[in-house]
Parts: sequence; structure tokens; C-alpha cells
Amino acid sequence: MRTLLKLISFAGLGLTVVPSFLVFAGRIAWATHAALMLVGTVLWFGSAPFWMLKTKPHE
Repeated sequence: MRTLLKLISFAGLGLTVVPSFLVFAGRIAWATHAALMLVGTVLWFGSAPFWMLKTKPHE
């Protein structure tokens, strides 16, 4: 489960980085960039906290 969450969150991270370069290179339109960035942000913030949580040691 943790591996799946990591894959989803890194895909989201990729969707927040790659579209910026594609717009800069003139490959995609600004509206497509905005939509991809929104999806990437939701994926990242929706999945990353669950695998990045630290467990408390037993006292």
C-alpha cells in the first residue's frame, strides 16, 4: 500500500513540474498547463502525507 501511495504522489509531483517546462518550450497551452498542475497538486497533497507520516515510538 505504501509503495502505491509513493507512486501516486510522485506522479502528482511530476505533473506539477513537467507542464511548466512544456509551456516554456511551447508544447502545450497555458490552459492545459493549469489543468495538469491542478491534478498534480491534488494527487501530491492527497497521497504524500500518508506515506510520509512518522510513527511514534511506543512508550
